[in-house]
Amino acid sequence: MKLTRRASVTTWANLFVASLLITACSHLSEDSPKQKGLMDFSEKADIKQISPLAASVSYAELDGGAVQIDLYSATNHISGFTIQPDKPWDFSDFKTLALTLDIANPTDESVSMYVSTSDKSGDFQMRSFVVPAISSQRYAIDIDVPELATETGIRSNPESWDNPYQPLIWRGGKKQLDTSAITGIRFDVRGALRDKTLIVDNITVVEPREFKDDYLKGLVDSFGQNAKMDFAQKIDSVDQLRRVSDAEQQQLQSGLLADRSRYHGWRDGPKLEATGFYRTEKYQGKWSLVDPEGYLFFSNGIANVRMANTSTMTGYDFDHKLIPERSSNDFTPEDSLGLNRVPDQALASRHVSSELRTDMFTWLPDYQEPLGKHFGYRREVHSGAMERGETYSFYRANLARKYRTHDTATLMQKWRDTTVKRMENWGFTSFGNWVDPAFYDMKNYPYFANGWIIGDFKTVSSGNDYWGALPDPFDPVFAERAYATVQKISEEVANSPWCVGVFIDNEKSWGIMGSVESQYGVVLNTLTRKASDSPTKAAFVAYLKQHYGDIEAINNAWNIQAASWQTLEEGIELNHYTDAAITDMAAMLELYTAEYFRIVDAAMDELMPNHLYLGARFADWAMTPEVRQAAAPYVDVMSYNYYREAVSDVFWDFLAELDIPSIIGEFHNGALDSGLLNPGLIHAESQRDRGVKYQEYVNSVIDNPYFVGVHWFQYIDSPLTGRAYDGENYNVGFVSVTDIPYKPLVDAARAVNQSLYTRRYD
Repeated sequence: MKLTRRASVTTWANLFVASLLITACSHLSEDSPKQKGLMDFSEKADIKQISPLAASVSYAELDGGAVQIDLYSATNHISGFTIQPDKPWDFSDFKTLALTLDIANPTDESVSMYVSTSDKSGDFQMRSFVVPAISSQRYAIDIDVPELATETGIRSNPESWDNPYQPLIWRGGKKQLDTSAITGIRFDVRGALRDKTLIVDNITVVEPREFKDDYLKGLVDSFGQNAKMDFAQKIDSVDQLRRVSDAEQQQLQSGLLADRSRYHGWRDGPKLEATGFYRTEKYQGKWSLVDPEGYLFFSNGIANVRMANTSTMTGYDFDHKLIPERSSNDFTPEDSLGLNRVPDQALASRHVSSELRTDMFTWLPDYQEPLGKHFGYRREVHSGAMERGETYSFYRANLARKYRTHDTATLMQKWRDTTVKRMENWGFTSFGNWVDPAFYDMKNYPYFANGWIIGDFKTVSSGNDYWGALPDPFDPVFAERAYATVQKISEEVANSPWCVGVFIDNEKSWGIMGSVESQYGVVLNTLTRKASDSPTKAAFVAYLKQHYGDIEAINNAWNIQAASWQTLEEGIELNHYTDAAITDMAAMLELYTAEYFRIVDAAMDELMPNHLYLGARFADWAMTPEVRQAAAPYVDVMSYNYYREAVSDVFWDFLAELDIPSIIGEFHNGALDSGLLNPGLIHAESQRDRGVKYQEYVNSVIDNPYFVGVHWFQYIDSPLTGRAYDGENYNVGFVSVTDIPYKPLVDAARAVNQSLYTRRYD
């Protein structure tokens, strides 16, 4: 059945016309900043400037006119529209710049959207926002404001100027566009199960004024919360925090749901072969995990249950000579470390390295105070206002306050005990990836182990290495480090039956669909290198020699003029692509990827034969058909991180072709009513709406016969001022920085989990 929820103009015209008129005029007061109307759709011909993508555009017969856009997102992975002027907008006479527009949503569910504003050179700014159900609001896209020129270390900053508009959240792109030639604004809905309907009107350019010098100052209170706004579960005192915590502890009860086996499988269902460890089996046409006792098992879990990402950069640093540096043979990346506190001898060298960051905090403890135990240090970051520096974990400090202890061992054990009770009470069947290894030793909750292959091996590039360069698996050092990594994980797991399986590495930039250059970037970039410097390049040349035999054959096939095989070995740059060249690039990409997964799989088979290998968690934006095909023979379960509204066959049709068990390693949503500045990658309109979206996503995975699990990212909200590694400041936790659960989300998860197995298998 096609799931749609569209509305006609007549059903909502009377409801929205008044609000549209109000918002259309709200920015026209005498004190308003300089502005200029761009499109008001007073004439039907104006809708020609709206270009649909898997959508339809029609004229809305409202007072003054508007445009209705029906988005066919139920049958298209991406559906949207572009506001595209007949000629580029020239805003060069505006000193600062924001675009504003009215958007109404006549349906009873919120619409999460991505927005891209582009200039004539192809540069763009990416933002995202949510249009609440049954709403009409005016939105602002900041294009050129001083805040964009400042690196704050926060993914999305507070509003830097006073205005009545709804803000859009910064996602990425170029922060300085050519404002003399803005070519359009594209709006996308991605990965939705139902069609959407929006009404758009009154597109205006505005010159913001009166920017706030203190928009970042005094942002964080002593609990790590937003000091500048109130919200539903804000904590004002330690006594209040303890009362809330004590009340929750009285309600939490240990114990599994009645239909669960010891290892959280479906005790009321069939009992299959028991091997003493988790395994996979196709049961009645659906892939499934099977628990150690032989019961069907579906992994619904929460990922990142650890302290590593609870710290934020404070703006202080120390004498670097007094801080031990990383070893190239480390097993843990910087962002996965705990606090990593500086040595005591370095404390005297503490100094301000970023006044911008230090001014964000209304309180930080002294190192000598009990709460000073929660300082840490980062020797490297992915992005931010500082390249390295001191961190602080308000979350850990709040745990110390609520549990009334400053003994680290006691504190962490109380936290782990409460976390397990919550997981049982909420009905989850397992942890997800990146759980604190201390949970392994408790041997009372299913978990997934993880590791990273780090070392001095050579690398290759896809041209879009967001999280870092890709390993060169043909370098013998890579195999050495892969075996060392799996050995380390094996020692931590100790052959425990509670370990479902192992994720190794994460979201590598294997390739991006959309162009030859992005899809085959690994191959194209490697072909430019010398075979003597790149083992992968040497493997590519060996493949081509075997395939073509002599140099003239490849010259003819690729339409190139290489004098000899040595020319290819020295490096060539392709700027045109014949069909034969593309076919060969696909084969070489598969050759490269297969070698990576073959080596890791061999290490798993030898060192952890009783545990499942779940791959490297492909990001949906950084995988190609060749990469998936190459990985499939070597993994026991294919893993994907997929941040969309739900899972549907529109994008996931390739699962039937692969026909192997698969798992969602990450998804989430968030809202702005939490005090945080960024909802996350998928927007909900409220905490209640987070629960609605959670249920829709998880149920779509449960209903898919190829998926054997789904993991929410993450347990704890990101810090308000951004996690230390890269500034993520998302409301994506099941609990806040004060360790208080978000009840609407918890209730939604509990309802899903209570019927999980009967929905999946009955």
